[in-house]
Amino acid sequence: MNYYIGDLHLFHRNVTDEGKNFDKRPFKTLDEMHRVIAERWNKRVTERDTVYILGDVTMHSKMADLIPVVSELKGHKFLIRGNHDKISNVNYRALYDDIFDYKEVKERYNDEKVRLVLSHYPILFWNHQHNGSILLYGHVHNTREEDFFQKCVKEIDWIEEHDAVAINVGCMMSYMDYTPRTLAEIIDGYKEMVSDRND
Repeated sequence: MNYYIGDLHLFHRNVTDEGKNFDKRPFKTLDEMHRVIAERWNKRVTERDTVYILGDVTMHSKMADLIPVVSELKGHKFLIRGNHDKISNVNYRALYDDIFDYKEVKERYNDEKVRLVLSHYPILFWNHQHNGSILLYGHVHNTREEDFFQKCVKEIDWIEEHDAVAINVGCMMSYMDYTPRTLAEIIDGYKEMVSDRND
């Protein structure tokens, strides 16, 4: 099974009540956030599963603190590097099966093969975007930048008259809920969120 998630921001006080909590995450402390993420992750991911992490695993933490937290997370971990990911430490790099700046994979959704473009950063024009590929990204969290990017995608989609789909898999998104999700869960959750907003 393949799972996707991004923007964990481990050890980043400003995504909890210990700091500014600019994400409005429901965590009073970093320890609480780390515990909830690990519990939700390990409840569904097995050691045989693959998890694509779309960047920003951590926020400038000491490797001595970070390595035990990330090593606790089950599965084959593939990192799509984000702007906060520091990967020079050999022991930290060894926690991942591979590390990329950008990756394309094929996945099944509704019994059809779907091409996924994986990037930490939202890309306005991605490979095969008007031929059924789906962009999964992070970086912009649940912010005005996310709203602006989605507006741009819809405008391009209207011009091209195709179904361009780009979905933010940041862990703080309502359909992600700090849990690695399958492609079907992500698409269904995203559609439900969009439908609720349009009602």
